Amino acid sequence: MLERYYQELLNFCSRTVRNRDAAADIVQETYARVLAVQHSGQAVPEPRALLYRTARNLQIDQHRRNEVRGEALHPDAETAAAELDNLAAPQAFEPDAAAASAQGVNALLAAIDALPLRCREAFILHKFDGLPHSEVAEQMGISRKMVEQHIKLAMDACRRCQDTPGGAAAPAAPILRRRKTARE
Repeated sequence: MLERYYQELLNFCSRTVRNRDAAADIVQETYARVLAVQHSGQAVPEPRALLYRTARNLQIDQHRRNEVRGEALHPDAETAAAELDNLAAPQAFEPDAAAASAQGVNALLAAIDALPLRCREAFILHKFDGLPHSEVAEQMGISRKMVEQHIKLAMDACRRCQDTPGGAAAPAAPILRRRKTARE
């Protein structure tokens, strides 16, 4: 984790603190706190979001300590304080956004899992394995038109899931039935 986010987090802190050494101290303390949380046994599903939030909180604490002591890091301290209060990690890395994203993914996976078996198989082969319709049809032993219908049904289920508030899976569309042919 240290190698993966260190430089990114250091740049994030340096933009606000405007002192590379102070920023490095904040990043080191951030890692120490996040590692302490991990070693305590708590699960950290989004370590990057936790790193950014912890670093931001440490910057705010540092700024408050400096104000109490009467230490201004530079003449424009009030502007820097306002920037610090408004500065956040990118929206996608905020804990709330990360949790909402995880819930959305889980809802989509549930919607895919609720699909009829053959429909789910065609959808997974096409979307996740990247096979074209013709190869999916060949592998499943069905017509290309049937593959298209299966994928359309699955895509509709995914769209309904995304359109439903909270990402809950919406009721499924009617299940496609395969007609029996003379050879069956």
